Amino acid sequence: MGHLQHRDLNVGRERLRDQVSNALRAALISGELRPGVVYSAPTLAEDFGISATPVREAMLDLVREGLVEPVRNKGFRVTEVSERDLDQYAEVRALIEIPMVGRVTRSAGREELESLRPVAEEIVRAARDHDLIGYLEADRQFHLSLLALCGNGRLVETVGDLRKRSRLYGLTALDERGELIPSAEEHLELLELMLAGDAKMAEKCMAKHLGHVRSLWAGGGSASSAGTKGTARRTGKRSA
Repeated sequence: MGHLQHRDLNVGRERLRDQVSNALRAALISGELRPGVVYSAPTLAEDFGISATPVREAMLDLVREGLVEPVRNKGFRVTEVSERDLDQYAEVRALIEIPMVGRVTRSAGREELESLRPVAEEIVRAARDHDLIGYLEADRQFHLSLLALCGNGRLVETVGDLRKRSRLYGLTALDERGELIPSAEEHLELLELMLAGDAKMAEKCMAKHLGHVRSLWAGGGSASSAGTKGTARRTGKRSA
């Protein structure tokens, strides 16, 4: 594999393990670590410029999340996600996020909703700057922060886990064609509808957005071409 993007991993061991876990998740999401490929902890550690121990510990964290699986005497294989898996993840997210956005629209205060604006704007900025890791991190923060306003931490955990397991493929192709920006701008559209108190339209907007997300999972086609396959290979400009 090519060298992983350099990340500053020079803090205490426990925090280092967490940072390595996050960096590996980012590499999985971007496609830098590819499904079906086996990676050894020593090789990854060399890319990071650290010892193999925190990398092995981080990989075990990812094993528990279902993102990789151990391969005896070789390392860890990135798990492959089937189209059926992606359909099921998308269905569960829709069952949670669509009604919850309506509920939050009706219950959240204006100040709470406005607190999401900087993150929504960051998603758009990252898309325009071709910063895929920045895009994904801001997108994750927006969706989970929005869900958190409903006051149910278990829902936030569930959607966070689904996002980790599903990953996003095909972002590089979308980015190169400029098709990532419209999806990014949907976050601002959603926020404006919520601020206007239009719960019904906010739910419709979220449904449309999650449909686009499922298209991204399908592999980098346009929003109307779900079902194709692909793997992103760009990590973007920002460290995880």
